[in-house]
Parts: sequence; C-alpha cells; structure tokens
Amino acid sequence: MNDHGSMRQTERLAADAAGLAQAATILRRGGLVAFPTETVYGLGADATDAEAVARIYAAKERPSFNPLISHLDSFESAKREGAFDETATRLAEAFWPGPLTLVVPVAPTCTISDLARAGLDSVGLRVPAHPLAHALLEATGRPVAAPSANRSGRVSPTDADHVLGDLDGRIEAVLDGGMARVGVESTIVSCLGGTPRLLRPGGVPREAIEALIGEKLEVGVEAGANPLAPGMLASHYAPRAQVRLNATHIQPGEAALLFGGESVPGADTAHAALNLSKNGDLVEAAAHLFSYLRQLDASGAATIAVGPIPETGLGEAINDRLKRAAAER
Repeated sequence: MNDHGSMRQTERLAADAAGLAQAATILRRGGLVAFPTETVYGLGADATDAEAVARIYAAKERPSFNPLISHLDSFESAKREGAFDETATRLAEAFWPGPLTLVVPVAPTCTISDLARAGLDSVGLRVPAHPLAHALLEATGRPVAAPSANRSGRVSPTDADHVLGDLDGRIEAVLDGGMARVGVESTIVSCLGGTPRLLRPGGVPREAIEALIGEKLEVGVEAGANPLAPGMLASHYAPRAQVRLNATHIQPGEAALLFGGESVPGADTAHAALNLSKNGDLVEAAAHLFSYLRQLDASGAATIAVGPIPETGLGEAINDRLKRAAAER
C-alpha cells in the first residue's frame, strides 16, 4: 500500500461470526476496517500500532495529527490505558458503554501509540454501546483508534455505502451493520484534575453528567491550553528544544531529525540523530514522528534540526505538526 492508502477494492464484510473474525484479523495485522458504532461508522486501526494509525490519516487525508479516540471493549480494558480518578470512574460506570469519551492521563501500562495520542500524556477513551462494535473490539483484543470513516471535511457516514463512497480502495474492509443509529458524536469530557471540562457536546447530555457529579462542568478549553481531544484545534506536543525546519546542514551541538536516504552535511557529528524513514516512506515517517521528537528532546540538545520532508500525502500533516513544534512559544 502506498502513502495514499490506495489498494485493491475494499471488502464488504457481513455482520456475522465470519465477518467479525476477518475484521479482527485485518485490524490485528495493521489494516483498516470501518465499522458501525452507535453514533456513526468509525475507521478503525489498532491503536497500539503507530503505522496502522498513520494509515488512518493517509486514508482520510486528514490535515493534521489530532488526538484520536481509542475504543475499548470494557471499562476494565480502559483502565489499563488511562488513569481514572474518582470522578472519571463514576462517569465511566454510569455512561459506558455509550456515547461518552473521557480524556484521562495515560496509565503507566498504556499501550496506545504516541501517534494516536498526538504525543500527549493524556488519552481519549470510549466503550461504545453498538453490539457489533463491541463484538469487534472483543475479538480484536486491543484498543482501536477510530475517527469517523470518511475523508476529512466530508459528511460523517451512517451506513456502509457512505463509507465505500468515500474510502473504497483506500481501506481493507467495511463491516456492514446497516444504518448507524444516527446520533450526534460522542460527548467528550476531560478529567485531568480539578473540575471536569466539557470539550465537545454530544450523545450524553451535559445535564446528565452534571447531575451525576454534583457540579457544573467547565466548558471549552482553558485559555492558552492545548486542546486535548478530536474535533478541536490540533493539540500539540511541543519539545523543550528549539526546532529548526528544512535544515540542509546540521550545526555542531544540534540533534538531527532526518528523512530519506540523502545524507545531510553535519549529521554524522550531530548531538543525536534519528531518521523518520530511510527509504522515504511517509507512513513510516508519521508513525515515528512523536516518539523520535521525544527521544531527540531527551538527548539534551538545545535545537533539533529537521531535514526537508516532501509536502505530498502524509508529508503535509508531518510538516504541519513540525511547524507547530517550531512556533515561537
């Protein structure tokens, strides 16, 4: 499969035991499967596999790496990925399975990839109520990242035909569960200490959440804070080091973040150097982006010099994220 996710025709899988088993197998080996949730059809990938997550962005032509919601089969599974305080626990027990996404700190046992979390120390988790989604998550046995199964900017899909209209040939399969019970998207609530915050209204009414926790939710994003969830401005992991873009040479003492097989003068004597993809594969580069930035930041270099990355396909999203990392703070 190339960077744009083109492949042979997308398979339509029946909502039976054989279809579910095949969909789970595709997800476990790094492929993309659209499936129904109680809100809309989601475009699923193994959230623990950064390359699989990168393929979501390639298929959707998503303009920037926003955090994705990871879907789980149970609250028990979610607790391995995120740290739930008393309030988050009460919300999960009351509204899961259902259209509520909770943004919580990552747990020490978290397996969800840096790319799915957009490099953040928090993670958006949801246990969906749709029986087919639940069966697929149980069969897959891993968190599944799943934004809506459409190209970026198009209308969210509520049946398998909509998915195929947008993504045929770009994903491996769609699990056909008929019409999604058209609702709005999931409500997103951030539980990161202090008063919980409503980041996006959705399928669980704010009043029901406030009645349960006995206090008013804060609303929206704190001034100056990085948004923490999908459907909001891109949240950005910003390294402590300065970031210098389109570097054609590496200066003494700089760390180097490279792409492709061309050697960049000074790279061999850099403070530290990592190559996002030696063979110039943008999906592989996207998969490595956040973890490599984090590693170079930890090297102690004051500046990370980034070699040129093409603006085609996922290169656009990679460059968008690097520009944010390089912005004056």
